[in-house]
Amino acid sequence: MSRATAVIVTYNSGAHLAEAVASCQRFGVPVVIVDNASTDGTIFPNGVTVLRNEANRGFAAAVNQGVLAHENPLTLLLNPDARLLTGIEPLCDICVANRHTAAAGVLVEADGRPQKGFSIRRLPTPAALAFEVLGINQLWPGNPVNRRYRCAELDLNSRQRVEQPAGALFLFRRDDWEELGGFDERFFPVWFEDVDFAKRLLDRGGAIVLEPAVRAHHVGGHSVEKLPDSNRIRFWYGSLLRYVVHHFGPFTRRLVAGCVLLGLAARCILGIFLLRGWPVLGAHIDSIRLAARCVVLGNLQNH
Repeated sequence: MSRATAVIVTYNSGAHLAEAVASCQRFGVPVVIVDNASTDGTIFPNGVTVLRNEANRGFAAAVNQGVLAHENPLTLLLNPDARLLTGIEPLCDICVANRHTAAAGVLVEADGRPQKGFSIRRLPTPAALAFEVLGINQLWPGNPVNRRYRCAELDLNSRQRVEQPAGALFLFRRDDWEELGGFDERFFPVWFEDVDFAKRLLDRGGAIVLEPAVRAHHVGGHSVEKLPDSNRIRFWYGSLLRYVVHHFGPFTRRLVAGCVLLGLAARCILGIFLLRGWPVLGAHIDSIRLAARCVVLGNLQNH
């Protein structure tokens, strides 16, 4: 029996869930599924523990539910659209041998190529976030700030310490999860909760190791793509600003929030010319208000 239990958080992911579970069972990894009030008629595979939420509690809260629902010392976060191609024992060995250490495998495309730019990133710096919200990365994706943030130079076929693995294939120790107070449920409903967890683990002197011997095929983005554009805008900027307030100093958090204001203002103007609907423009305006609050007050108040 595996030393780890896989926790899969699903929201309208029924089309992929069976393959994810089957891949875990193939390698002897027990599974806990936390369903965040799916409405797609998801059918849950046999042989797994299923927790059904009556409302979408968000990714972080669902992860915490899943960890509490099993007794193994290790938890594997696995996306419902990720399918294990190998066993996870090398990840388990790393975490068992080293306290305050988490481990990640490599996410790959259907042809086996690593998903560079997503599988592993560095923790976001103020410059990296500023380039993102100002649209510089969209206009000039090969800029040095973006390349460093997305680890363009890393050889993902080598074992190495990393900063921010994707939460789609991430193994951590229960005792570390307990010491950190779990995933921060204020990142609601999605985005930046896994980045925040990695940051807090590293800040406490922990480590995260990439083990390329463990791989999973990852489709990517299917749940998020089902969200209305207006919700994606509100959720992403809200979580980004929460991360900034938690982990940056008073000056840098205001600086990044100011960049958010500039980028959103430009997107609003562009949206008007492109005749984007009111829901999208309204979401931009709501996010502008949140960023302005961060600039003026240096926090998000009760948001």
